[in-house]
Amino acid sequence: MNKYPSAMPRSLIHARRLLIALFLIGVFVAPTQAVEDPYETLRLLKAEKLVQAKPFAVPAAARGTVRLRDLRGKVVMVNFWATWCPPCKEEMPAIQSLYDRFKSRGFSVVVLSVDHEGQEVVLRFVQEQKLTVLIGLDPKMEVAAAYGVRGLPATFLIDKEGRLVTMALGPREWDSPAARALIESLLNGSKR
Repeated sequence: MNKYPSAMPRSLIHARRLLIALFLIGVFVAPTQAVEDPYETLRLLKAEKLVQAKPFAVPAAARGTVRLRDLRGKVVMVNFWATWCPPCKEEMPAIQSLYDRFKSRGFSVVVLSVDHEGQEVVLRFVQEQKLTVLIGLDPKMEVAAAYGVRGLPATFLIDKEGRLVTMALGPREWDSPAARALIESLLNGSKR
């Protein structure tokens, strides 16, 4: 005799109980749950006043020149890093992942190496990591100084109009839901 008198088969009852238990312990999150403020979650410093990002043109790691003005109309992440900086190297796959997710929608990433050792050490790291973001060289730290960089990594987000929106000092989880929500909002035209 079936000890479950309802019309629901026993396997469905067990599945339902399992889903409820998983939801209660936080394995599943309700799809309507909004991501918290990405600026707060990522510990980003908001620009008090939106000002134009300082233009720059630097040698590309491979060949050519990386110019900020060539990216006008896109949301741009500018990241200052070095191959000798462990936190920089650790966050680079997340930056690449964020770029891969949003590049087709007008998101661009420029990572500016401040390595003094030169192009070879940077290209070796780029090839090992299979990076496809724009790689620029700033060995004299001229662009870094113009942006007020005092430590690595340092990351700046620029909106479609070329204005500095926010910055991060130190590594962040750039492939997190908060980072994705932030880029999504900037691509959709939200200023803050």
